[in-house]
Amino acid sequence: MALTFQPGFDVPAVYHAGPKSASFSPYAENGGSVVAIAGDDYAIVASDTRLSAGFSVYTREQSKLFQLSDTTVLGAAGCWCDTLTLTRILKARMQMYLHEHQKCMSTAAVAQMLSTMLYYKRFFPYYVANILAGLDDEGKGCIFSYDSIGHCERSQFRAAGTAGALLQPLLDNQIGLKNMENVKKEPISMEKALAVLKDVFISAAERDIYTGDSILIKIITKDGVREEKFPLRRD
Repeated sequence: MALTFQPGFDVPAVYHAGPKSASFSPYAENGGSVVAIAGDDYAIVASDTRLSAGFSVYTREQSKLFQLSDTTVLGAAGCWCDTLTLTRILKARMQMYLHEHQKCMSTAAVAQMLSTMLYYKRFFPYYVANILAGLDDEGKGCIFSYDSIGHCERSQFRAAGTAGALLQPLLDNQIGLKNMENVKKEPISMEKALAVLKDVFISAAERDIYTGDSILIKIITKDGVREEKFPLRRD
């Protein structure tokens, strides 16, 4: 039954409103930060262990580091369901490569494959911040960082995740020696890299509610992957 209005009566405001649409997002931001530093014969990648959504903390002991081989580790933070899906497919493809070629994929090959996988999903991308760390074919440390659609860049140090914008300038200054005068650039030792990595995470935990509780660190050398843990503030 159509509504009719007599002359002289005001039309209710609800009838003047335009079309409405219900918004829906398939993504969730579960927080977390990842930092990686590469040296001449090692690579270090670390992440915090807090998994949260908004002001709710789901767990304080969730690792965001995924060991793919004896020389390659992936750090991933963001939407946790996307992270699990991406790493599951990545490990499956590496297993297929192993069965077909009878050898493990190199870090550079894994980096290229991850870039291709992200680009394939560019119209509905994985909501994940990825940093791949490992040793290259010459035994030198290498870091590969990505955007959401697969653009890949090799570097010596990189930060990503919810505190990435806070951590990267500190790494630029302390590791890259940016905006510093009369400083001789030398290869960074593993001990200094670990100290800087812990310092930047302590700084991030003071300013980012999604980063905290503790740091899980994986150190990649020619002897394999070693793991360390460092506590952060828990509030």
